[in-house]
Amino acid sequence: LDYTDSLICYFLYLSSVSHQEVQSPEFLSVEAGKTVSISCTGTSGVGSDMSWYLLRPGEAPKLLIYGGDALESGVPERFSGSYSGLNFQLTISGVQPEDAGDYYFYYCQSQHNTGTSTNKVHVFTQ
Repeated sequence: LDYTDSLICYFLYLSSVSHQEVQSPEFLSVEAGKTVSISCTGTSGVGSDMSWYLLRPGEAPKLLIYGGDALESGVPERFSGSYSGLNFQLTISGVQPEDAGDYYFYYCQSQHNTGTSTNKVHVFTQ
């Protein structure tokens, strides 16, 4: 990030909040091998500068998707991102046990825009 642009960055957890809402349940229990999607709606002015991260206990956040739909190098291809307008979605096709953790929707926007952050999506695997 270019900090000279005075960007404000947010980790969106999960729920309905001012100017953005996440449409997935707060907790997802997924059987290994199944497909799961997590969705979020961003505020106006955000564009495609969106990322998805996975956070597991005791580990640094892992970037999965950036730019709304670009897969980070080294991330398994079962992860994919898509978006249309302000609607963003993370899909895991064929969930694996190691995919369990907290998934965060992340965005940056210029300082003159406003936003808030709240909640998370926790994925359990069975």
